[in-house]
Amino acid sequence: MALADIRTGKRSSSAERSSARLLHYAFETSSTGLTMLPVTILAAQKISDLLTNANALQKQISAIAASCNVNLPLITSTQVILSSANPKIDDLNLQLSYPRICLYSGGLKNTLIEKFRSLSGTVSVVAEIWASANLVNQTDQWIHFYVEAMTNILRQNIGDLGDGFSFSGVYDVQFEAPVAGGLGFVQSAKVTSSLDVSRN
Repeated sequence: MALADIRTGKRSSSAERSSARLLHYAFETSSTGLTMLPVTILAAQKISDLLTNANALQKQISAIAASCNVNLPLITSTQVILSSANPKIDDLNLQLSYPRICLYSGGLKNTLIEKFRSLSGTVSVVAEIWASANLVNQTDQWIHFYVEAMTNILRQNIGDLGDGFSFSGVYDVQFEAPVAGGLGFVQSAKVTSSLDVSRN
């Protein structure tokens, strides 16, 4: 079923693209530089890489939407950012577009499950998916396609993620009810992934 009046809310300016690029690529240095990042930043970057490498998320959304004959805005790689900011702050200060995914680490637990490692435990990485449209039924539908696309990618990447991280396949999804905001209505979903981490 085709949905009408799709808007992405982009500023269509170099400033908007620069803001998104700065956030997404802030930690993309050399491989050595990446391993020196705080564990909680690097964990979020690992999930970001899964979603953005070869435009994986964008392709997943497009494929799922096409199979259901649904028309919806895509989430491009520049709309996947490392940020824990409230969406109202993002809207005012960063002028990011909808839809988008904000990634951040929600917590770190060092269980010392490996005897000879100083850090051996889990990091929870939160992905807040935000959709917005001028019709509430659009956000209420689109958010499920975005979650499906992201979790498909997670399930395809169970195993070693490099730099001492691995993904067991465990994740949790929570949906929020739509509220007024953004382009008219805003709805979000939170996907929390658990990464195993092992470091000296």
